Amino acid sequence: MIEIKQNSAKAWLLAARPKTLTGALLPVMIGSALAYMDGTFQWLPALICAVFAGLMQIAANFINDLFDFLKGSDREDRLGPERACAQGWISPGAMKIGIAITVIIACLTGSTLLIYGGWQLIIVGIVCVLFAFLYTTGPYPLSYNGWGDLLVILFFGFVPVGGTYYVQALNITPGVMVASLICGLIVDTLLVVNNYRDREADRKSGKRTIIVRFGEPFGRYLYLFLGIAASLLCFWFLKDNHWYAALLPQLYLIPHFITWHKMVKIHKGKALNSILGETSRNMLLMGFLLSLGMVIG
Repeated sequence: MIEIKQNSAKAWLLAARPKTLTGALLPVMIGSALAYMDGTFQWLPALICAVFAGLMQIAANFINDLFDFLKGSDREDRLGPERACAQGWISPGAMKIGIAITVIIACLTGSTLLIYGGWQLIIVGIVCVLFAFLYTTGPYPLSYNGWGDLLVILFFGFVPVGGTYYVQALNITPGVMVASLICGLIVDTLLVVNNYRDREADRKSGKRTIIVRFGEPFGRYLYLFLGIAASLLCFWFLKDNHWYAALLPQLYLIPHFITWHKMVKIHKGKALNSILGETSRNMLLMGFLLSLGMVIG
């Protein structure tokens, strides 16, 4: 194992978990593609949305890292990627400072969007920051009580897709709501894999995800359902455009089925970490196919 110096640049890079940025940037891509389809695309607010989303994802990773460590959830038998505080790479005090700095930079970046979308975006920003903490902290941590999937659909679907579109078009259309739901369902496949892998450890830690609540078969078929539902919504969403625009996102189902079959076969253990990587790749593919379908449509 490579030794990592405490609070070093490498430690912070690992704590930021750059691979998770796919889930943050995907909604911005979809919202921007929809704005392009509607003839309202603006590259600068789209870029600002991407930076804000990335920073908030990193802040959320820091928050989860710290408070899962403080709660004792990052046990020695942890199956997922190693956490910085639990490994001693970053001290809890330094992580608190890192969280504050990242959130402040994110808020300063997001505040420039007020030029495009108006003061009401302040409320959206406050809600994003608040729930980044409530997800893991507080007297009723939402992720520990089975609300994680709903929050993913909301904060990786409706909020970022709708927000990205709004700062470019200054309105919200029915199409935005459908695209937001598609995005949220796709990103939730990543959380489902994570919770599917950790179901036994979560049960021991008192973390009552919906897979802990309803069991392994539920988690297995939930993953499959999310991908199928998202693909069917894509077809319905784009069916009035060119036929090939509607069929493009259906190509996602091929790797989705393959990954699902691998997940079921592996069933449990650290080997499921490979499914996280494949799911992230599949998410990116779906985002690209849906965005391409909207652009050419």
